[in-house]
Amino acid sequence: MPNPLTLADMQAIMRAGVPLVAEWNIEVLAAEAGTALVRLPFSPVLLRPGDTVSGPALMGLADVAMWAALLSVSSGRDDCVTSSMTVNFLRPAGRGAVLAEARIVKRGRRQVFGEVLMRAEGSEDLATHVTTTWTVIAPAGA
Repeated sequence: MPNPLTLADMQAIMRAGVPLVAEWNIEVLAAEAGTALVRLPFSPVLLRPGDTVSGPALMGLADVAMWAALLSVSSGRDDCVTSSMTVNFLRPAGRGAVLAEARIVKRGRRQVFGEVLMRAEGSEDLATHVTTTWTVIAPAGA
Protein backbone atom coordinates (compact mmCIF):
# COMPACT_ATOMS: atom_id res chain seq x y z
CA MET A 1 0.00 0.00 0.00
CA PRO A 2 1.41 3.44 -0.93
CA ASN A 3 2.50 5.73 1.87
CA PRO A 4 -0.14 8.41 2.35
CA LEU A 5 0.97 11.98 1.84
CA THR A 6 0.26 14.64 4.40
CA LEU A 7 -1.72 17.60 3.11
CA ALA A 8 1.40 19.74 3.61
CA ASP A 9 3.45 17.31 1.46
CA MET A 10 0.81 17.38 -1.26
CA GLN A 11 0.55 21.17 -1.13
CA ALA A 12 4.34 21.42 -1.52
CA ILE A 13 4.38 19.03 -4.51
CA MET A 14 1.61 20.98 -6.20
CA ARG A 15 3.13 24.42 -5.56
CA ALA A 16 6.51 23.26 -6.89
CA GLY A 17 4.99 21.52 -9.92
CA VAL A 18 2.54 24.26 -10.93
CA PRO A 19 3.51 27.68 -9.54
CA LEU A 20 -0.01 28.94 -10.33
CA VAL A 21 -1.21 26.90 -7.32
CA ALA A 22 0.89 29.14 -5.08
CA GLU A 23 0.09 32.31 -7.03
CA TRP A 24 -3.65 31.72 -6.63
CA ASN A 25 -3.24 30.43 -3.03
CA ILE A 26 -5.13 27.22 -3.82
CA GLU A 27 -5.46 25.09 -0.69
CA VAL A 28 -5.77 21.32 -0.50
CA LEU A 29 -8.32 20.79 2.29
CA ALA A 30 -8.58 16.99 1.99
CA ALA A 31 -7.22 14.28 -0.29
CA GLU A 32 -7.42 10.52 0.09
CA ALA A 33 -8.37 7.36 -1.76
CA GLY A 34 -8.84 9.08 -5.12
CA THR A 35 -10.83 12.06 -3.88
CA ALA A 36 -9.85 15.62 -3.07
CA LEU A 37 -11.35 18.86 -1.82
CA VAL A 38 -9.55 22.04 -2.80
CA ARG A 39 -10.33 25.70 -2.18
CA LEU A 40 -9.70 28.70 -4.41
CA PRO A 41 -9.82 31.80 -2.20
CA PHE A 42 -11.30 35.05 -3.44
CA SER A 43 -9.05 37.32 -5.47
CA PRO A 44 -10.22 40.24 -7.60
CA VAL A 45 -7.81 39.18 -10.38
CA LEU A 46 -9.86 36.00 -10.89
CA LEU A 47 -13.12 37.85 -11.62
CA ARG A 48 -14.75 38.39 -15.00
CA PRO A 49 -17.31 41.00 -16.08
CA GLY A 50 -20.45 40.29 -14.11
CA ASP A 51 -18.44 40.16 -10.87
CA THR A 52 -18.05 36.38 -10.72
CA VAL A 53 -15.08 34.01 -10.77
CA SER A 54 -13.95 33.57 -14.38
CA GLY A 55 -14.17 30.44 -16.47
CA PRO A 56 -10.39 30.15 -16.89
CA ALA A 57 -9.96 30.28 -13.10
CA LEU A 58 -12.59 27.57 -12.62
CA MET A 59 -11.01 25.36 -15.29
CA GLY A 60 -7.63 25.75 -13.62
CA LEU A 61 -9.12 24.91 -10.25
CA ALA A 62 -10.79 21.78 -11.67
CA ASP A 63 -7.48 20.59 -13.13
CA VAL A 64 -5.65 21.18 -9.83
CA ALA A 65 -8.40 19.39 -7.87
CA MET A 66 -8.18 16.33 -10.09
CA TRP A 67 -4.40 16.36 -9.79
CA ALA A 68 -4.77 16.29 -5.99
CA ALA A 69 -7.11 13.29 -6.25
CA LEU A 70 -4.53 11.51 -8.42
CA LEU A 71 -1.64 12.35 -6.10
CA SER A 72 -3.65 10.83 -3.25
CA VAL A 73 -3.40 7.38 -4.88
CA SER A 74 0.13 7.62 -6.28
CA SER A 75 2.11 8.48 -3.13
CA GLY A 76 2.78 11.86 -4.69
CA ARG A 77 4.18 10.56 -7.98
CA ASP A 78 3.19 12.81 -10.86
CA ASP A 79 2.50 10.03 -13.37
CA CYS A 80 -0.49 11.42 -15.29
CA VAL A 81 -1.24 14.39 -17.55
CA THR A 82 -4.54 15.96 -18.52
CA SER A 83 -5.69 14.81 -21.94
CA SER A 84 -9.24 16.20 -22.04
CA MET A 85 -11.66 18.25 -19.99
CA THR A 86 -15.34 19.00 -20.54
CA VAL A 87 -16.64 21.91 -18.50
CA ASN A 88 -20.30 22.72 -17.93
CA PHE A 89 -20.92 26.10 -16.31
CA LEU A 90 -24.28 25.71 -14.59
CA ARG A 91 -24.49 29.02 -12.70
CA PRO A 92 -22.11 31.81 -11.72
CA ALA A 93 -19.80 30.87 -8.87
CA GLY A 94 -20.14 34.40 -7.52
CA ARG A 95 -17.65 36.75 -5.97
CA GLY A 96 -15.93 34.66 -3.32
CA ALA A 97 -14.06 31.47 -2.59
CA VAL A 98 -14.83 28.35 -4.62
CA LEU A 99 -14.65 24.73 -3.46
CA ALA A 100 -13.86 21.91 -5.89
CA GLU A 101 -14.55 18.25 -5.07
CA ALA A 102 -12.71 15.83 -7.34
CA ARG A 103 -12.94 12.06 -7.60
CA ILE A 104 -11.46 9.37 -9.73
CA VAL A 105 -14.32 7.61 -11.51
CA LYS A 106 -12.23 4.89 -13.17
CA ARG A 107 -8.51 4.25 -13.21
CA GLY A 108 -7.18 2.10 -16.01
CA ARG A 109 -3.67 1.18 -17.12
CA ARG A 110 -3.42 4.03 -19.66
CA GLN A 111 -6.24 6.43 -18.78
CA VAL A 112 -7.91 7.85 -15.70
CA PHE A 113 -11.42 9.27 -15.78
CA GLY A 114 -12.50 11.84 -13.24
CA GLU A 115 -15.24 14.22 -12.19
CA VAL A 116 -15.06 17.58 -10.44
CA LEU A 117 -17.98 19.40 -8.83
CA MET A 118 -17.55 23.08 -7.93
CA ARG A 119 -19.60 25.34 -5.68
CA ALA A 120 -19.28 28.76 -4.16
CA GLU A 121 -18.04 28.31 -0.59
CA GLY A 122 -21.05 28.25 1.73
CA SER A 123 -23.47 27.19 -1.02
CA GLU A 124 -24.87 23.77 -1.89
CA ASP A 125 -25.76 24.91 -5.42
CA LEU A 126 -23.55 23.33 -8.05
CA ALA A 127 -21.85 26.01 -10.17
CA THR A 128 -19.67 23.90 -12.47
CA HIS A 129 -19.54 20.23 -13.46
CA VAL A 130 -16.36 18.89 -15.05
CA THR A 131 -15.47 15.53 -16.54
CA THR A 132 -11.83 14.92 -17.32
CA THR A 133 -9.54 12.27 -18.74
CA TRP A 134 -5.89 11.95 -17.82
CA THR A 135 -3.28 9.86 -19.62
CA VAL A 136 -0.91 7.72 -17.58
CA ILE A 137 2.68 8.49 -18.51
CA ALA A 138 4.53 5.30 -19.36
CA PRO A 139 7.83 4.85 -17.52
CA ALA A 140 10.90 5.11 -19.75
CA GLY A 141 11.43 1.88 -21.67
CA ALA A 142 7.85 0.68 -21.16
